[in-house]
Amino acid sequence: MSDNFLPFALPCLGEEEINEVVDTLRSGWLTTGPKTKRFEEDFANFVGMPYALAVNSCTAGLHLALEAVGIRPGDKVITTPYSFTATAEVIRYLGADPLFVDIDPNTFNIDIHKLAATLDTVEGVKAILPVHFGGQSCDMEAILALAKAHSLKIVEDAAHALPTYYKGRMIGHFGDITAYSFYVTKTVATGEGGMVVTANRDYAERIRTMRLHGINRDIFNRASSDLPGWYYEVVAPGFKYNMTDIAAALGIHQLQKAETFGQRRAAIAAQYTPGLADLPLRTPYLHPDSTHAWHLYVIQLQLEELTIDRNTFIERMNAAGIGTSVHFIPLHLQQYWRDRYGFKPEDFPVALDVYQRAVSLPIYPCMSDADVDRVISTIRRILTHALK
Repeated sequence: MSDNFLPFALPCLGEEEINEVVDTLRSGWLTTGPKTKRFEEDFANFVGMPYALAVNSCTAGLHLALEAVGIRPGDKVITTPYSFTATAEVIRYLGADPLFVDIDPNTFNIDIHKLAATLDTVEGVKAILPVHFGGQSCDMEAILALAKAHSLKIVEDAAHALPTYYKGRMIGHFGDITAYSFYVTKTVATGEGGMVVTANRDYAERIRTMRLHGINRDIFNRASSDLPGWYYEVVAPGFKYNMTDIAAALGIHQLQKAETFGQRRAAIAAQYTPGLADLPLRTPYLHPDSTHAWHLYVIQLQLEELTIDRNTFIERMNAAGIGTSVHFIPLHLQQYWRDRYGFKPEDFPVALDVYQRAVSLPIYPCMSDADVDRVISTIRRILTHALK
């Protein structure tokens, strides 16, 4: 392995984040408090939604969102098998069942035609949980129309989609509730963390209560209330999903850089695409209705033209000092989902094919142009020597 290893992903942190965290530590308020409140207000303004609620992960946000819209045991929620397991596991948390629909071979988002066909043939569906893969928007106009026709709720998994736009409107404005991720590899990073946005006051109040043990006032509100600081009321059996002020301190400044970060990611993508032209691979498809956040840049190897498989390619990239990843191992191949629902690999053929070819390349704002050129030249060298 090269001494000059280029990681697959790195958070891009400046003195602003460091100073805000130090200020938080010196304040003595480490859990949910004034920094979290500020981050929520900033995020609501950034997305343009009336309610933004900070949580400790996007997984927590999705769980709270599904609970708030009324998902119950025995319900079905449609989503994609081409996502991280969190997308589907939150459905199981509530005793409901995920109903997987295969993906579009170009965008890797849920296939709208297959979604419509599923809704026409399956009973008991209560919600759609679209995933904006890699930072590219799903066809939200079509999903909204289907949801309206079948009286369904929409909870959006926007873990990759900050900021992503669909027909000029930012993701967060379409579904009943949208959840974002601030995991360390994401476009805005707080290490761990997430945010939920909604325009529905009742949903916001339910999420606010359920994210902290079902208490009807959070810690910061209790501390600033006229009621005794020790007094609280438990109105439901909630969860422990609140964000800390340490995480929020990072988020405040990361959010201020979100658009700049997005522009840099787009510039890297624009460097990759022509640089990888005429090689035995497919570069990401850009849908004209979506402005991409470029959380991921996923190539698909044309294995029919190569003497190596995807895993060997990744090994050779690693040996050359470049980190890569794979997004995702389709859920129907994973033991739990396979065994519970009796899935076979061929049940979702597009997801399976994409997975077998997919490699995610490094793409993060603190990469230099020289880093990007190095990735391109390394790929060109490996694939040129692996042609059939």
